[in-house]
Amino acid sequence: MPADIRLLILPLPDFALLPFGAFLDKLRFSADDEDYSQQRYCSWTLAGLTGEAVPSSSGAVLQVEANAHELNLAEYDYLVLFGSRNASATAALAPVCQRLLKRAAKAGLQLVAIDNAAFLLAACGLLDGRKVVVHWRHEAEFRAAFPQLQVLREQLYCIDAGRITCAGGTAAIDLAVALLAQACGRARALKGLADMLVDESRDSRHALRSLDADAGHGRQVQRALALMRHHLGARASIEQLAAELGISRRQLDRQFQASHGMTAKAWWQEMRLQQARWRLVNSSHSLAQIADEVGLGDASYLGKCVRQRFGCTALALRSQGAYCGVPNNPVQ
Repeated sequence: MPADIRLLILPLPDFALLPFGAFLDKLRFSADDEDYSQQRYCSWTLAGLTGEAVPSSSGAVLQVEANAHELNLAEYDYLVLFGSRNASATAALAPVCQRLLKRAAKAGLQLVAIDNAAFLLAACGLLDGRKVVVHWRHEAEFRAAFPQLQVLREQLYCIDAGRITCAGGTAAIDLAVALLAQACGRARALKGLADMLVDESRDSRHALRSLDADAGHGRQVQRALALMRHHLGARASIEQLAAELGISRRQLDRQFQASHGMTAKAWWQEMRLQQARWRLVNSSHSLAQIADEVGLGDASYLGKCVRQRFGCTALALRSQGAYCGVPNNPVQ
């Protein structure tokens, strides 16, 4: 009897283990009647771009079963890609992967991009006209690289006309449940969650409480923080943000002073600088591009702000990593 759902799973070099393991273990629990790990109702093949072992971002190495380029894609329903830790490195794989991905799409496979794999699909032109979900850390970078694509704000995953994108992390479990429910029914999709110590599957629009810094400080502040993340790369002013919230700038500043000990403008600047620091350490993008992504004008202004905040130049911060005399981070 053929499986209800057949997946070709393709981790890219430097992939994150958490979403990969979460997604695969959810498949394993749903694939059999008992916990015997047999691929009865779900089947999958672990493949690589070359057939060689694939390193993860943590240094653990995954031995794959096959070279994806050599497989008969008609035997699968989904091609599931797990992106590299570095988004630009993932997008740079387009020349190597484009033919495979377009062949898969033509064969009718649904293309699933987990974590930064959305950058690869976008670079190959395979997300045109679709809504996209990316990890909040990479939203500004994605918007800057692919301004023509619609990014959904702070969602776990999105299923849109044969293209599926997922933010990564434990959201891979929720996506797996959604895909399994379509193919195998809700009961089988939920099977094994208790074994995984997961209370319940989350809706794609689930709002992460962990993104709400100091959740007890009022709804307006929480909405402001979400808007700040969303408009990180925009040249929007605090006045515009307050207007979007329906309050005055003075009211917004009072609430931020009470909850965070600084004005809304100072908090937003700190958020931009912390994201810039993260991008400097974790990408090879130019200072000008990073400045544009985080709304800090140009490379010169970014460099000035970095020196004032972190006590070193932007290039020194990039070369020395997160330990370049950086004070504690008040923005989580």
